Amino acid sequence: MTAIVDYGVGNLFSLRSSLEAIGETPRVTSDPEEIRRAERVLLPGVGAFADAAEKLRRSGMDEAVRETAAAGKPLMGICLGMQMLFEKSLEYGEHAGLGLLKGTVRPIREILREKGADPEGRLKIPQMGWNALRIRRESPLLRYIREGDCVYFVHSYAADGCGDSLIADTEYGAYLTACAGRERIFGCQFHPEKSGPVGLKILKAFVEMKA
Repeated sequence: MTAIVDYGVGNLFSLRSSLEAIGETPRVTSDPEEIRRAERVLLPGVGAFADAAEKLRRSGMDEAVRETAAAGKPLMGICLGMQMLFEKSLEYGEHAGLGLLKGTVRPIREILREKGADPEGRLKIPQMGWNALRIRRESPLLRYIREGDCVYFVHSYAADGCGDSLIADTEYGAYLTACAGRERIFGCQFHPEKSGPVGLKILKAFVEMKA
């Protein structure tokens, strides 16, 4: 069973519908014990990092997600859910993440400035729309994906300093982290559930994974 974590900040209907379209019957749940029993877990999310992290902690689902990772079960964060997998976020202050992936979530504008990109600030933030993936290393999550396939982004912050966990990036003035992971822990900054056939292939690869 694939569990979709419901902590009040996710795009649950679209994600569930996409999984059903590839033949998976997911369970949307806010029960930590059900998350622990799942074969694999999806952590979606939209909105502000601090608020989402607090809701996850308050419900006890943060520990259930960590235990999923520790047990070697497939875990994937999407958009804000991906950002929460990292060590910390600098979104309106400094906030601790789940610490499952190396890196810090930072404002896109700040990352661009440090890389000497878009000095006049002409690029719109958030990055919103379709953009191509540049695959940096092989990953089972992208087994059905080709270099240059496009996915749908909506974000003002991006993970930086991912090191060896970087799987794919995308060019928006400079290259920004699009997908990261290690072992059976994965994060997609884009929305696979809004990315048409390419997104469905990514979700298919995920649900095929086992611990």
